[in-house]
Amino acid sequence: MTTAVIAGASGFIGTHFRRELKVAGWQVRTIGRTGHATWGDTAAITEVLEGADLLLNLAGKSVSCRYNTRNMAEIVRSRLATTEELGRAIAACRTPPRDWFNASTGTIYRDARDCPQTEHDGELGSGFSVDVARGWEAALDAAPAPGTRKIPLRITIVMGPGGGAMRPFVNLARLGLGGVMGPGRQKFSWIHVDDLFRAVLFLHEHPEITGPVNIGSPNVADNATLMAEVRQAVGVPFGLPTPAWLLKIGSVLIRTEPELVLKSRWVQPATLQGAGFTWRHPALGEALTDIMAKGR
Repeated sequence: MTTAVIAGASGFIGTHFRRELKVAGWQVRTIGRTGHATWGDTAAITEVLEGADLLLNLAGKSVSCRYNTRNMAEIVRSRLATTEELGRAIAACRTPPRDWFNASTGTIYRDARDCPQTEHDGELGSGFSVDVARGWEAALDAAPAPGTRKIPLRITIVMGPGGGAMRPFVNLARLGLGGVMGPGRQKFSWIHVDDLFRAVLFLHEHPEITGPVNIGSPNVADNATLMAEVRQAVGVPFGLPTPAWLLKIGSVLIRTEPELVLKSRWVQPATLQGAGFTWRHPALGEALTDIMAKGR
């Protein structure tokens, strides 16, 4: 039986993967604060990883929070420390996992409004979020895992029923606040959680693919289009626009960062496209309709 190990399996994405892998006939083991092995018990983690076909590391504190000193430190620690511990555990395996896919983020690229950012020619940005992504990928690269293929997954905004980035946009639209956010021209790179799952399996089935991989729909939208599609999906014809200055004030009240909405993320999945991956939900409007239908 094919075996997958999911680290950080309790969140929205991890829960989806556990369910879908089991449906597909995989044996699933988990690492986290609870599960088959817990963080800090490296020997137990080694046993869980022994002979696995795939390790998928999704561990890390959510970035949807205020970037105060405490939260910033935990965002960094929860990504780097877990990646480093997985590396030590893999190094101790007699039969290490064939593949290690480690979550990263499309936010590693600069605020791009002029051209798409691919794995081959994308320009890395600056600032805290980019520093976190760089450190995360550097920890994966430095991890001693001989014989294991390591791929950082530069994941864009994940949308799906019951979680992901969908809920706040839907809630705003239903309150009549689903208009353009900020200038509205900032790019919104996204992926349906079903296609995220399918992309991970695709990469596992294509051992020739190496290096960072952008995980997103090839059809990147801008914020104005995103909010129009959200309003249509929830049946709300009009939404008040939210200027950037008001978003910055409102982000304090809802304890998050305006960057999550105002930064332009134009992430193009060139590696997946070049390898022949096909998306089940490539269009934003159809993806939102599917998510709303399943969410009911």
